Amino acid sequence: MEYMNSIQQKDFVRNSGAILLGVMGDPIIHSKSPVMHNAALKALGIPGDYVPLHIKPEGLEGAVQALRSLGFRGVNVTIPHKVEVMNYLDIIDEGAARVGAVNTIVNDNGVLTGFNTDGIGYVRSLKDEACPDLAGKNIVVLGAGGAARGIIHALTFEQPEHISVVNRTASRAKELAEEWRSLADIRGLAEAEAREAVKSADVLINTTSVGMHPHIGDLPLLAEWIPEGIVVSDLIYNPLTTEFLRRSEEKGCTTHGGLGMFVNQGAYAFEYWTGQAAPVEIMKQTVLNSFQE
Repeated sequence: MEYMNSIQQKDFVRNSGAILLGVMGDPIIHSKSPVMHNAALKALGIPGDYVPLHIKPEGLEGAVQALRSLGFRGVNVTIPHKVEVMNYLDIIDEGAARVGAVNTIVNDNGVLTGFNTDGIGYVRSLKDEACPDLAGKNIVVLGAGGAARGIIHALTFEQPEHISVVNRTASRAKELAEEWRSLADIRGLAEAEAREAVKSADVLINTTSVGMHPHIGDLPLLAEWIPEGIVVSDLIYNPLTTEFLRRSEEKGCTTHGGLGMFVNQGAYAFEYWTGQAAPVEIMKQTVLNSFQE
């Protein structure tokens, strides 16, 4: 997983002075990445700053090129750029190449390398907080975008019974299922097939942005379709409890929010950039505190 050893990374940080980091997305105002990573830098005594970068799709190529000239050590990549950004990087890590999406970029003296920490961050969080054993489970994933790819790929190693991918553009879900059919029993479905798919779900995962701040009342599917007593997970962490999760709790479901994944994927990225173990508890508590301000 590592592409340079920790001594080399620490040397890079020590020799480069203040470290400049950021997150690219559209929208980006909702992101808690800056407050989380700035707290991590401060906790470890690393001089630097982590800034939000609102990048529209048409400006993505120019923004990636600017990382070199502006001296960014690295950035996170979020909706909707995780797949498209791969076209503008110099190196794609083997894991990110398999996933087909990048959420972390590291700049080594002008050479940009893309990684994906979404999947490992998500599965660790899901198992720790809601579903310790995913083997034999029927999993339904809503969405087939960049975040979904990392998560689905990681889920295939947990020996699930089935993974059903439901997406607004059915062809995208079907292509993903075909691509990874050797890894697990994956089916690509259209939105019209969602109701039937969720009837037999043990785990239901929303990877879309539906319900994210500021549109916090929106649902990725009708509440009456959510089965009773299953595990329901939402990647969204702002708000901490989405309407989707609130409605699921009313049906006796075990719910899992996006905070754990957000912190874990951020911790992996932080370690790529600095070569130091991320202060995970400080990062998590900082995000929680930010919601109370």
